[in-house]
Amino acid sequence: MSVEPRPVLVVDFGAQYAQLIARRVREAHVYSEIVPHTMSVADMLAREPAAIVLSGGPASVYAEGAPAVDPGLFTAGVPVFGICYGFQAMAQALGGSVERTGLSEFGGTLLDVTAPESKLFAGTPTRQSVWMSHGDSVTSAPAGFAVSAHTEGAPVAAMEDAERRLAGVQYHPEVLHSEHGQQVLENFLTRIAGCPRDWTTEGVIEEQVRRIREQVGDGLVICGLSGGVDSAVAAALVQRAVGDQLTCVFVDHGLLRAGEAEQVERDFVAATGVRLVVVDAQERFLSALAGVDDPETKRKIIGREFIRVFEDAAREIVAQAGAEGRSIDFLVQGTLYPDVVESGGGSGTANIKSHHNVGGLPDDLAFTLVEPLRTLFKDEVRQVGLELGLPPEIVWRHPFPGPGLAIRIVGAVDEDRLRILRAADAIAREELTSSGLDREVWQFPVVLLADVRSVGVQGDGRTYGHPIVLRPVSSEDAMTADWSRLPYDVIARISTRITNEVRDVNRVVLDVTSKPPGTIEWE
Repeated sequence: MSVEPRPVLVVDFGAQYAQLIARRVREAHVYSEIVPHTMSVADMLAREPAAIVLSGGPASVYAEGAPAVDPGLFTAGVPVFGICYGFQAMAQALGGSVERTGLSEFGGTLLDVTAPESKLFAGTPTRQSVWMSHGDSVTSAPAGFAVSAHTEGAPVAAMEDAERRLAGVQYHPEVLHSEHGQQVLENFLTRIAGCPRDWTTEGVIEEQVRRIREQVGDGLVICGLSGGVDSAVAAALVQRAVGDQLTCVFVDHGLLRAGEAEQVERDFVAATGVRLVVVDAQERFLSALAGVDDPETKRKIIGREFIRVFEDAAREIVAQAGAEGRSIDFLVQGTLYPDVVESGGGSGTANIKSHHNVGGLPDDLAFTLVEPLRTLFKDEVRQVGLELGLPPEIVWRHPFPGPGLAIRIVGAVDEDRLRILRAADAIAREELTSSGLDREVWQFPVVLLADVRSVGVQGDGRTYGHPIVLRPVSSEDAMTADWSRLPYDVIARISTRITNEVRDVNRVVLDVTSKPPGTIEWE
């Protein structure tokens, strides 16, 4: 991988799949970045892109104020690939025809490839199922383009001009429902755009280690470990770069799942050799949460207390460094690329990134941020973690909310309710892992309905126990999600074990709501 890879720029026209397109490009070992459609062509070209991909979007090219494509983009000599709305905007900008034909297509659609010499469809069948979502259609391609595919509702479903290195498709090749979509995208990148496929996570490690050393020099660094994969991998990268210049702080708020605090204190330290300060704040958090059942109030309390505990620990570390004639000037954050995109690019300000949804540190604890993961997606972070030698139990951990089990208890939080939920959650995770399904499920929240009592029969007596809710979900990026269709025998084993082994639980239910309309977490 080159030190500064030339990016493929994904121009976001408001598509729900813009991030997915960028990920698919990276899966082809080509580096990609997302830019807004408002960026000028001059600014795009200043990035020296290897290619440009125009994403889909919700607008019609005929709608007032619909985003347009500057025709100058297509004469700059940079390869361009249009997808859905981007395809239509491209065709219109180059003199093709886009019309409301009345033949809308949504969902799975059969596509016929009509150009045997097509570079775009090389190695794919002449008939294939693709995922459509359009009302307007391109009815005639611009001059110089060959029409390479059509569907019943789209006379021009794909077009390409190999000489000018321009191409586009009406459908969404980035989604799994398009059978050969990844191959088509890779054909554009390699056969039409000529992009080198040399972007790897091994190269990411080398590059980030170099950047961290340049940024930090001989300075000291502090990092707040949460127990999740993002902060763990970020810390491991910084540790690889600057060694014992890094001190990690782990605030044990008592709201983690069974075994997770021990994994941080034992396994992470053993794998990295990092200097770790552990703050046992369980009683402090439980005391602050006593009697609080409103979920938003719980989040704010946890965020507030986390910052206060971290402040105290950081001040002690800063004071110790000061006594040695040194200062701590840098703070590690596990910011990922989706965080950067969704925040409009990130400001780089010295505020702790809150998985607890909290604000910044006080003025007397101002740090310069070190964000080694800010160009990576979650799956890439996991791969980097594996290559750094982190334990699989940490690398493959499901996403977990910063407020922890507190927001998976519907009702007030106390030690006994945490015991119940922690035990039920451990059983669910254990059975999911033993069935070999833990990597197929994005998240598996287990929820305790603490303020609900349900009648049951256990032994020869009538019981009034708490219901437990299982919420297994599958997702690409957590922006949308669907409930995971776990095998019935797996669900049955989880239910039987929870009701048999966890005192005060007599009912297990399954949440089968997608997102939207439901969220992944209950609170």
